[in-house]
Amino acid sequence: MTSAPILLPAGDQALVVQLSEDIDAAVNARVIALADALDRAGIAGITDRVPTYRSLLVRYDPTVIRGRRLEERLLRLLEELDVENAPARLWRVPVLYGGPAGLDLEDLAREKKMSPEELVALHCGTEYRVFMIGFAPGFAYLGGLNPRLHTPRLAIPRQMIPAGAVGMGGQQASINSVAGPSGWRFIGGTPVRLFDPARDPAILLAAGDRIMFEPVDRGTFTRLAALAAAGRPVIGPEVA
Repeated sequence: MTSAPILLPAGDQALVVQLSEDIDAAVNARVIALADALDRAGIAGITDRVPTYRSLLVRYDPTVIRGRRLEERLLRLLEELDVENAPARLWRVPVLYGGPAGLDLEDLAREKKMSPEELVALHCGTEYRVFMIGFAPGFAYLGGLNPRLHTPRLAIPRQMIPAGAVGMGGQQASINSVAGPSGWRFIGGTPVRLFDPARDPAILLAAGDRIMFEPVDRGTFTRLAALAAAGRPVIGPEVA
């Protein structure tokens, strides 16, 4: 049963539309559908919208549209929401498991009493959902991690993890979009650049996208990394 939306002010220039207290794919799909419907509506005064797991942040210019009027428009969009026909993009992301970026592969396999090959097979054997983009430019929070791979983050984060490192933390999976500190556990790396300011669009993935990880050998990784360094596309989406 779908719960009634809750609209909350976030200062005097933003509203939060909370669609549920639960985090699941169906709720997230409604959030993304609302964000897309808002884009199509072309409401004057909207300055930004940020979809999250279960809510949508809508920023607006109060000199153009008042908060009460915006609430009315958002509720009307929710009544007419079309979730079923939303396009779904699938990205097949090549990963070199282990290697310089796979700092935790061997240790995680031992902790979970399986071989590295078994861990890789579990990691590749599921389809992930991009629930939201946040934390860093282009960073995608991925749901769908096999329960056998759920793992706590490090108590003390490492100070420099490279862009493209493929990791796990708690019940989620991730791909580092930019280099920086992280407490996630990392098992491999991808040449795919989730964030490239010289590219249009700069951010590759979007909330609602789907991801399958596919293992590649070092030679393939090196070839694809060279393409990425030259600004050429490494992968493209499949649209269902």
